[in-house]
Amino acid sequence: MHRSRLQVVLIDSPPHVADAEVAFWAGALGGGVTPDPGDTFTTLATWGSGVELVHQRLRGGDARVHLDIETDDTDAEVARLTALGAVVVGGHDGAVHLHDPAGLVFCVVPVQSDTFDAAATTWP
Repeated sequence: MHRSRLQVVLIDSPPHVADAEVAFWAGALGGGVTPDPGDTFTTLATWGSGVELVHQRLRGGDARVHLDIETDDTDAEVARLTALGAVVVGGHDGAVHLHDPAGLVFCVVPVQSDTFDAAATTWP
């Protein structure tokens, strides 16, 4: 048995447009921004269940949106999602990078939030 939940929606963009993306989404959503240490992540919004909208400054690559699913058992969650059709494509710093059946990227990450216990779904 393990638990997981959608933890963050990330807007990823390369360095040459990152500042413009942060300014756009802050303006579009009418909120302030909260940069995280390291100049990689900027929190744009947090919703009632603790799910966050975050901008991630990429080192390169194309702009995209991806989801992070946080879990208390990374191996079990990856196994559950691959059984549903996901494909593991890599990993970094404890995160497992996957593609969904349409090829969209998402990540499975260890618990990172204070709201995990209140919002997680329990899986057999």
